[in-house]
Amino acid sequence: MNGWSTSDIPDQTGRTAVVTGANSGIGYVTARELARRGARVVLACRDATRGKAAEELMRAQAPGADVRLAQLDLADLGSVRAFAEDLAEDRVDLLVNNAGVMALPHRRTVDGFEMQFGTNHLGHFALTGLLLPRLRAAAPGARVVTVSSGLHFLGTVDPRDLQMEHRYRRWIAYGRSKSANLLFVHELARRLTAEGSDVVAAAAHPGYAATNLQTAGARMEERAWREKSAELLNRAVAQSPEEGALPSLYAATAPDVRQDDFFGPRVQLWRGAPVRSVRARWTLDDRASAGLWAASERLTGVVYR
Repeated sequence: MNGWSTSDIPDQTGRTAVVTGANSGIGYVTARELARRGARVVLACRDATRGKAAEELMRAQAPGADVRLAQLDLADLGSVRAFAEDLAEDRVDLLVNNAGVMALPHRRTVDGFEMQFGTNHLGHFALTGLLLPRLRAAAPGARVVTVSSGLHFLGTVDPRDLQMEHRYRRWIAYGRSKSANLLFVHELARRLTAEGSDVVAAAAHPGYAATNLQTAGARMEERAWREKSAELLNRAVAQSPEEGALPSLYAATAPDVRQDDFFGPRVQLWRGAPVRSVRARWTLDDRASAGLWAASERLTGVVYR
């Protein structure tokens, strides 16, 4: 694992990958590098215009890449269902749950969920459940990789207040949504193991990578000074999206990945080559993960079978 880079990605010829949020940041890099190694990649993007621009750029950067754009808004369960129903592929070898929002002012999804919990967790929970039969069809070798964050340490999921209805704090809400990602992976891995499935569920985080996540909240509130501050901080201390995508790519392709693994940058959860990452002990709690799973099935209407 030491010094692992994109040149170490195994050949992906014949494999189909779905990458959410593939129009920018680490999602774009993840999709591009999988395509460069021969995978057929579905770019699952919310914004069609930005998605089309990303698709064209990817074809220019990776000549011959087999990529196509598909519309997916994780903040709308109707869109999630439509994406799964319209997906032409009868098997999916790799699902990368990458898209997300960070530290937004209080907003709600189309279905009325708090935006960070609804997008980062519930949208991906529903998508994975709807695509799981196609992942099983691709096994052995199929994987679900969910992108969490080192900031999951900001807080665990509170089953009494899943969506922070009583007192919303944007950074705590973000941390809880990223803990939810890890609890989801933990429970999915447990269930896959129990059923004897060859599908592997793992997680990754990018460290501090320069993406548009850091500026989205300030832009939404039209606070130019905050947006500029985030941009300057990105330039000063963040690693590039290419570096930030390495843990996701490792989790997606490396041969030694195990159920419920969690990968991140080597140096202080911040930067460097991917390694198995530390995680909060609450993200390995069987009772908490089972409780969140039951609540997620109830809220989304997607029941895993």
